[in-house]
Amino acid sequence: MASLQISGSVKLEPLVGFNRKCNLYPIRSFGFPHFRRRFSIGRSLLLRCSSSVSGDKIVGSEGDEKGFNTDAERDGSISALGFQLIPPGTGDRGSLSTSTKEITHQEEKKEVHDETEIADFGVPGNRAVEEGTAKVGVLNGIAQTIYNLVFVTSEAAPYSKTGGLGDVCGSLPIALASRGHRVMVVSPRYQNGTPADKNYARAKDLGVRITVQCFGASQEVSFYHEYRDGVDWVFVDHQSYHRPGNPYGDSKGAFGDNQFRFTLLCHAACEAPLVLPLGGYTYGEKSLFLVNDWHAGLVPILLAAKYRPYGVYKDARSTLIIHNLAHQGVEPAATYSNLGLPSEWYGAVGWVFPTWARTHALDTGEAVNVLKGAIVTSDRIITVSQGYAWEITTVEGGNGLQDLLSSRKSVINGITNGINVDEWDPSTDENIPFHYSADDFSEKVKCKMALQKELGLPIRPECPMIGFIGRLDYQKGIDLIQTAGPDLMVDDIQFVMLGSGDPKYESWMRSMEETYRDKFRGWVGFNVPISHRITAGCDILLMPSRFEPCGLNQLYAMRYGTIPVVHATGGLRDTVENFNPYAEGGAGAGTGWVFSPLSKDSMVSALRLAAATYREYKESWEGLMRRGMARNYSWENAAVQYEQVFQWVFMDPPYIK
Repeated sequence: MASLQISGSVKLEPLVGFNRKCNLYPIRSFGFPHFRRRFSIGRSLLLRCSSSVSGDKIVGSEGDEKGFNTDAERDGSISALGFQLIPPGTGDRGSLSTSTKEITHQEEKKEVHDETEIADFGVPGNRAVEEGTAKVGVLNGIAQTIYNLVFVTSEAAPYSKTGGLGDVCGSLPIALASRGHRVMVVSPRYQNGTPADKNYARAKDLGVRITVQCFGASQEVSFYHEYRDGVDWVFVDHQSYHRPGNPYGDSKGAFGDNQFRFTLLCHAACEAPLVLPLGGYTYGEKSLFLVNDWHAGLVPILLAAKYRPYGVYKDARSTLIIHNLAHQGVEPAATYSNLGLPSEWYGAVGWVFPTWARTHALDTGEAVNVLKGAIVTSDRIITVSQGYAWEITTVEGGNGLQDLLSSRKSVINGITNGINVDEWDPSTDENIPFHYSADDFSEKVKCKMALQKELGLPIRPECPMIGFIGRLDYQKGIDLIQTAGPDLMVDDIQFVMLGSGDPKYESWMRSMEETYRDKFRGWVGFNVPISHRITAGCDILLMPSRFEPCGLNQLYAMRYGTIPVVHATGGLRDTVENFNPYAEGGAGAGTGWVFSPLSKDSMVSALRLAAATYREYKESWEGLMRRGMARNYSWENAAVQYEQVFQWVFMDPPYIK
């Protein structure tokens, strides 16, 4: 028997959508908050739950299966705000495991915080209770404090992905769920008439329809849901998400109604924790919203303007995650009325372009800037590297928002993105022909020879091979590579590039391949298996980005024993340690080369130094490989850092105008 007792008596308030006995009652939401009756309790709270544990589920006294989270939420007057109930175990929901062992119901109770007993309820993350808190016991891989997390994003791999944002929102939620948190990801249900539509095949219509007010009308949306890897993947469905192209545009450019599409996403995401009984229970009002870039930036503004004034979400918090400050969701000022915000909140998103950026003499420069509003109203801000957290407060990296961000510097944190260490593992990668590890990387040279053969290059294992993988645009420094091309081709190297983007750079890659048949190959487009083979086969990976909030390719490269040569910016500077051959008594230190300033000469010098080290100092090169392969850039590591920010965000009151 597992029993939890807290002395006193209690009147229980149901969370949205169910009462204590889990009898569902219908809820409809029309964009504005719900008003609900509250039940008060005395200062002494009693909740007595006796249950027997059977397998991975809890059998209540009436014989039905229930999942319990016995944490009572209270306000400052010790009034109960509701009881968080964790859904009963279904499939993977019912088992609790860590990276090292399976936690079984036969384990003995452990002591936490001196005298707090751990009650094993057979539910992920629910292993200990302290009165009036969300504290749980410390287990391998399990967080101390459990949160209801709601990610809001325009893309999440593998469902939708155009870049790093999709990777983060496809991996970080899983890492946090594995540590015991209850995690929901809300993104659009894109249907573009391609095989990618199959990504949503397992998501089922929840049968929940809500109506939200924006763009001067009532907009109805529905929700699809898939439970996978411990995460509730929720997809907002609306006709505007059903069209050819990627999440933001097609071959003709960005979609003209993106403001509408992502305003709809934000309104629906605010309602989802209140109206969706996922696993039988809603996430409730004490949720932490993690909003990603401008596409989700309306969420913290809605919480402050349309929910908290009516007593809803007064215990919720929001954290803005900035992946790329260059994209801000700027539209003409006249579109403010489309956002579904009260008129008095215009100042939160109001924006004025500097004189030099205006189109003509009569242009007042007035606009609405969704990301600016998110920066103002979010409770905390996270960037995807420590370096980028500083850069966005500078004139060079702030994209016009540096003064505002500087004023909020005290709540900005940088956390380096992780990588999927199962997908990117040279010892098991199915996309590469030979496997190796930090203990024995003798097979890496065979990956190089196989890549040379595949690309039609001379098979020369002794020749330094340089790779580039990424978008062909100005941000990535392609113009620098283009300028340096003739100088590099004089050297005894091979160079391979994979990417697509600006047509002028695509044409340049083709002409380089024709001119330097034995030294250069350019693959226009993007191919995941090829990107893995280039990462494994090359000796050096070049990343001359003008700015790089985090960057993932340098992390992949180090894991594969490929040495990065990067510009000293953002996450590149954070993650690549410059090589010092004289450190550690001559044993060397560092994982690559970090060059500055961003110039052709600086980049070419770094590449030549790397190539010379590869040819002449094999012992130093192997040290570089080992140190890079030993670095821990897993999402588990990043998740622990996110949890620290979660604790901080609940220490202060939420944003109120």
